[in-house]
Amino acid sequence: MAYPLSRPEISPEDITAVNEVLKGPVLALGPRCEAFENAFAEYIGTTYAVAVNSGTSALHLAVRALDIGEGDEVITTPFSFVASANCMLFERAVPKFVDIDPETLNIDPSRISAAVTEKTKALLVVHVFGQPCDMKRIEEAAAEYDLAIIEDACEAIGATCGGVKVGTFGEAAAFGFYPNKQMTTGEGGMLVTDDGQIAELAASMRNQGRTRRSSWLEHERLGYNYRLDEMSAALGLSQLSRIDSILARRAQVAAWYRDALGEVPGIEPLAEIEGTTRSWFVYVALLEKGHTRSDVMELLENWGVACRAYFPPIHLQPLYRDLFGYKIGDFPVTEDIAGRTLALPLQFAREKRRRVHSRATRALHQVRRRRRGDNPTGRRICPEQFMRMISAARRTSTGGARIWWAARRRSRPRPAFRWASPNTSLKSSARSRCTRTRRPPT
Repeated sequence: MAYPLSRPEISPEDITAVNEVLKGPVLALGPRCEAFENAFAEYIGTTYAVAVNSGTSALHLAVRALDIGEGDEVITTPFSFVASANCMLFERAVPKFVDIDPETLNIDPSRISAAVTEKTKALLVVHVFGQPCDMKRIEEAAAEYDLAIIEDACEAIGATCGGVKVGTFGEAAAFGFYPNKQMTTGEGGMLVTDDGQIAELAASMRNQGRTRRSSWLEHERLGYNYRLDEMSAALGLSQLSRIDSILARRAQVAAWYRDALGEVPGIEPLAEIEGTTRSWFVYVALLEKGHTRSDVMELLENWGVACRAYFPPIHLQPLYRDLFGYKIGDFPVTEDIAGRTLALPLQFAREKRRRVHSRATRALHQVRRRRRGDNPTGRRICPEQFMRMISAARRTSTGGARIWWAARRRSRPRPAFRWASPNTSLKSSARSRCTRTRRPPT
């Protein structure tokens, strides 16, 4: 694929940092992991940070540390990566979905009150596509019903709401460092919190239930192998040192997209929400209703531009249909948005941006013309279209013959070419033209 959807930004300094670890004897539970935790906590603005092997692991540990268990309900969004809901199922808790705001694409705070029951224990909010949730209203709802807040900030490192970085509003927050994220450790994640007890529990559970006080192979509680190795921690520490420049480059590409696609009929850039700063995880645009997203995606992929549909609604995943009986129509805003989102490549050099933008624009125009029946792809056209083209040619003072023959060419398929064997004699050029035989490329 000429223009992949994402590509990690690996610098020579990153490679050097990882190689330095490999030259030493400590590959796990070493000083790089602790240094990464301290640097990340300082960057986010929390007291503690616990490094783990994925954002999903960070979410799971947050759920366990807050003592959310069987039968408890956690209000969350159906428009997210499935891990934000699965982390409740790990503990036999119930994700209680609330529809989203069509502007932010995050959980709609005005719908939270209606979802609260006597079993509700927490809110798990997701900063989707790096756009912060309306944390002021979410904090008000949490205070009214005495609910804990878990932030899924796996896509939102560096994003701010009211000038405050996400990850600092709730009891705990999770960040992810998968290769398609703003910064990467290969696989990895981080739990951040200002609560010392949550930090201690998370650090223990990530290491098979051991604590700093435990003697050799002594385990105080049920735990998991969620540790982050030293190579990943070294890579994360190196990447974190230049996170501001990484985010700035992504924001620049997003601005290029907004300028290039803002006036294109049929596509709508994501809304800019006052008082917030988005951290660009992927560039997602919304197609207008009535567009066939699969046609746009097919054209883009044929032209070497990777694209994806982000996100399928969680409640319509087969697992959740089977467990809870969800069906189409349960969360109409989520379903509408999920059917129109299109993620485009976010990381490429400045000189390539025009090619990506122009191909995206061409794809949208071609799909629009195809819907109107203008047949931009050269497929067989109907007799009515053919006659309209002929009439237009006759009315013009010049170029009638060219339009006539263009119409004829568009109305019939082009003959297929047959590659000649390398040993085929091509002495007769006339015969070659008649049989349309050509030598294969060397």
